[in-house]
Amino acid sequence: MIRLKWTRIVLAGVAAATLSGSAAFARQGTAEQGKRKVKTRVSAVYPDLARRMNVTGKVKIEIVIAPDGRVKSARVIGGHPLLIRPSVLAVKEWKFFPAAAETTQMVEFEFRGTE
Repeated sequence: MIRLKWTRIVLAGVAAATLSGSAAFARQGTAEQGKRKVKTRVSAVYPDLARRMNVTGKVKIEIVIAPDGRVKSARVIGGHPLLIRPSVLAVKEWKFFPAAAETTQMVEFEFRGTE
């Protein structure tokens, strides 16, 4: 029962993330040879609960990019649970330059806290 309550509190905090002062920085790596360049990048929102709890760290996401440049799918490799959702939401809004084929890349978001 206590665990369920804690989960609800955490999820409520994630849902109530504020848009003020994003402290997330994204780095792009590659999982395959064909590295694609980002055309439009959206920053991840640093959740208010994570900020209050002083949660920092990295979120690693493997993304599949369609030939037209949109993010087709995102699979979380690792990261703090409070930071995962805003990272996935942000990377799904990214647009890449078109390519002949679908590609897979690693993206890393770093949350440093208030600076």
